[in-house]
Amino acid sequence: MRPSWDSYFMKIAEDVALRSTCDRAMVGAVLVREKHIISTGYNGSPAGLEHCDDIGHLMVEGHCVRTVHAEVNAIIQAAVFGQATKDADCYVTHFPCLNCTKMLINARISRLVYANSYRVDPTALDFLTRAGVELVCIDDIPDQLPIDITPAS
Repeated sequence: MRPSWDSYFMKIAEDVALRSTCDRAMVGAVLVREKHIISTGYNGSPAGLEHCDDIGHLMVEGHCVRTVHAEVNAIIQAAVFGQATKDADCYVTHFPCLNCTKMLINARISRLVYANSYRVDPTALDFLTRAGVELVCIDDIPDQLPIDITPAS
């Protein structure tokens, strides 16, 4: 059976997550406009800096602050390569944190498709709703195969 577009792009986000260099949360994001990928991102250290996988986590108040989140890396990659994010869809393996939510809103993402609703931040959910971002949980997509992405601890 041919997968839906949402299933197709979410599977790519899952593969992108495998590149993550912080094992606390292996997250992948794919930005898509008009059914074409414009950028991808995964959790990883800023370019040229050491990775958690190599030197360990940099913990501050229970969070690893060494890495840039997948959604932000996807937005940055689009900017670096001159791809407009306005009206793009974001496919992400985990519901975004509040900071990523604000950046997705400011990048003018129109639709957010996510697979893991672990730790849904009520403020982030409120912001996305009030900003008019369409939200789709992958569980609502009937032909999506179950994914095996471990939630952040």
